[in-house]
Amino acid sequence: MFPTQQLFPTIEDIYVANIETDRGVREKIRFYDTAGLSPSNPELPKHYITLADGFVLVYSTTDRDSFRRIDLLKREIDAAREKKEVTVVAVGTKTDLKDRKVELRDAQTWAQKEKVRLFEVSVKDRKALMDPFVFLASKMTQPQTKSRFPALGPKVKQTSVNDS
Repeated sequence: MFPTQQLFPTIEDIYVANIETDRGVREKIRFYDTAGLSPSNPELPKHYITLADGFVLVYSTTDRDSFRRIDLLKREIDAAREKKEVTVVAVGTKTDLKDRKVELRDAQTWAQKEKVRLFEVSVKDRKALMDPFVFLASKMTQPQTKSRFPALGPKVKQTSVNDS
């Protein structure tokens, strides 16, 4: 038997990962794992929201309150980003447990309404755990399809009037 140990909630962790996108390109992605929301911490600091290129909102399928909190987070993101496009994925965890409190249909309805990609995962399936991050990295690093600069015409050699 393992000795019991006290678990402490995340305050903040930073992870860096090289993720192969769906285009076969390896991208270096930095993740900020925050404390999330709780009654003692009802809002995410604004600098996380305004500076991030993407978000992974995680809830437990066995905890209806955690699902409500990701809805609040999504609203905060939308308000702070002023509808600037940002990639958001929602990840439901603990799908292998029997005491499910958030039904898949409810999560799918919410995700569709919020235009969020939904994943449900279990720690027992390592590949499924990677899928949300591959999707996020792929969406955030898509090559630009249109230049932000106006098209330039052919380069014309300038000659001087004195070139006779």
